[in-house]
Amino acid sequence: MKIVILDGYTLNPGDLDWSPIQSLGEVTVYERTAAGEVVGRAKGAPIVLTNKVEITRKMMEQLPDLEYIGVMATGFNIIDLPAATDHGITVTNVKGYSTNAVAQHTFALLFALLNRVETHSDLVHAGKWAASKDFTFRETPLLEVVDKTMGLIGLGDIGQKVADIARAFGMRVIAYRKNPNKTNDPDIQMVSLDEVFRQSDVLSLHVPLSAETEHIVNKENLEKMKATAYLLNTARGALINEADLASALDNQVIAGAGLDVLSSEPPSSDNPLLNAKNCVITPHVAWSLQETRERLMHLISENLKAYLRGEPINKVNT
Repeated sequence: MKIVILDGYTLNPGDLDWSPIQSLGEVTVYERTAAGEVVGRAKGAPIVLTNKVEITRKMMEQLPDLEYIGVMATGFNIIDLPAATDHGITVTNVKGYSTNAVAQHTFALLFALLNRVETHSDLVHAGKWAASKDFTFRETPLLEVVDKTMGLIGLGDIGQKVADIARAFGMRVIAYRKNPNKTNDPDIQMVSLDEVFRQSDVLSLHVPLSAETEHIVNKENLEKMKATAYLLNTARGALINEADLASALDNQVIAGAGLDVLSSEPPSSDNPLLNAKNCVITPHVAWSLQETRERLMHLISENLKAYLRGEPINKVNT
């Protein structure tokens, strides 16, 4: 069984073992694949695995042997699902592998803004503490999270984990979700979208990108927020109107932002957030912790094993 992996580098830059997948067939791993290379590389392969490389209807029409597309991530908008169904191709994704990692990174971003650990460590190494007249110094304000309000937009597995951690830190938790009746946690106060912007001291995004959620963070909603509030995004970059957020940061409409995702990745050099005030940005790494990628590798192989048994799991097309 020929298996082609189109963009293996993000999952395994060399620190993992491909053997869980190699045990299932003849595997060819490409570190990266451009759109124009997909058909040539996938030709003759019944199984193709991809993380972020798009597979379109036009590509499928040129790949008559293709039977299975395994998305090596949770989001599957890179695949034309109606086209896959029309061509009899099974498409699967992997859910739940990164819940702990993304929740952990959400708080890493928050503490980068509130505790400024890296800023003060850099100053110490630059000699500022050694030159200080006092036993302590603070270059920036440092803030506690206890008794602050953590607002969540979205309350799936990751949002719920963030809520659990926030409560452990002594935070009050409020949330907005499209269907509030899905929430059974009595310690989370469900509020309107308007109120989650108005009440939050920290607002964290945990919804998928859709026509309804695109640019849910925009000038109008940012102006509802407290001037002391912080925005966090570990979900999808296009949830935010980036020009509006950059303006809000530069004009102190809100206090700061911590982002792991941008609307275009890698970003263009003119992305306004790259030079915005008090904006911490990491390069879409929340999902990629060592143990998380090991778990993902295992779950990708389990999806493929189930398909080969004729009992597909985590199928996302009809």
